[in-house]
Amino acid sequence: MPILAPVSWGELLDKITILDIKTERIADADKLANVRREREALLAVAVKADTARPEVAELIDGLRAVNTTLWEVEDEIRDCERAKDFGPRFVELARQVYHTNDRRAALKRDLNRLLGSELVEEKSYQAY
Repeated sequence: MPILAPVSWGELLDKITILDIKTERIADADKLANVRREREALLAVAVKADTARPEVAELIDGLRAVNTTLWEVEDEIRDCERAKDFGPRFVELARQVYHTNDRRAALKRDLNRLLGSELVEEKSYQAY
């Protein structure tokens, strides 16, 4: 039985974009079936949002691009980890993670504002 928990529109749409990426990149049939099942369940809720509005669709596309970047950066970080290479490239990639996550949080916040979400994710990091 799925657990139903309230989340912001930004969080829901972010999760769906991640599942979109997983459907493109995961080859294992069992894992892919789980991803598709979760994606369909979340899409059934997302239809309540006006995602066709150009400004909303643009933010969703931005989230998909940011999450694709994060996927690729995390893959590369894991490659460095496997090679025990913690030099300049590893540091650069690690920095990309939090810079990219900051962009991701901004996109989610903008989606929450545009869609009138009652719930809003807050971050409390110091500026760098």
